[in-house]
Amino acid sequence: MTFSNWLFGDIENPVINGRWGPLHILTLIICAALIVSFYFIVKHAKNKEKTKKIIVFTLTSLILFFEIASRVVYLIKKYVIFSPGMEGLSLTWIILPKPWCAIACWVLIASVYVNRRFFYNYASLSALLCALIFFSYPGVGYNNQYILFDNLYSIVTHALLLTTSITLIVLRFTEFKYRGIWKVGIAFALTYVYGLIQIYLLKTQTDPMYFMPNGDIQAGILKISYGLYLFLYIAFILIYVNAFYLVEDRRTVSALLGRIRKKER
Repeated sequence: MTFSNWLFGDIENPVINGRWGPLHILTLIICAALIVSFYFIVKHAKNKEKTKKIIVFTLTSLILFFEIASRVVYLIKKYVIFSPGMEGLSLTWIILPKPWCAIACWVLIASVYVNRRFFYNYASLSALLCALIFFSYPGVGYNNQYILFDNLYSIVTHALLLTTSITLIVLRFTEFKYRGIWKVGIAFALTYVYGLIQIYLLKTQTDPMYFMPNGDIQAGILKISYGLYLFLYIAFILIYVNAFYLVEDRRTVSALLGRIRKKER
């Protein structure tokens, strides 16, 4: 295999059986080791705030590198190599982030520049959800005979999504307080608006957020009616987001429950 084969994927790369294996486990171990290491590095650092920012900026810079590199590779395949696999793909399809995992990558990158607590909350929640789903069902990257650049991109970016999102939480960039949850709700809503723009206006992705009918998850994996799927989808997102706020903002929850008990009496 030449470097060109590895980079541009112009080689037969059959899918092998099995979704869980040594590489999958090793990736998770490395992610966990990095998160623990970052915690202790910050704990023993003289300038904790500066160290925290360096760690997060380094992680998001790595995400940015792979996001740009993947697009450069696609552009070369389409406009220089004229790869048959790139026929029909527009420039906007190549450049714009999709699906949700890629969107989450760019949200994490943006978070260090927005530098607002609510945006860190939104970025970490979005990225962690994508990473958890990927590592529960690691189809792309792990199941091929060769780990080509495209496979490596998928593995590394999802590993960075997992590591960065948890690191943001562990290093206290986030603060899950109910008083600010409405901002996170708006951010998620805008993400879905972006998804609808891709579907209906730009036509670059059929379902970037996996919430439309006859999508890969609803029709391909779960094989349930769209009404039931949409109900489960909304319920899952609401439970997932609220779980972080329920755990961290226990004081607000306890106060609310106390007021409810008083009214019942």
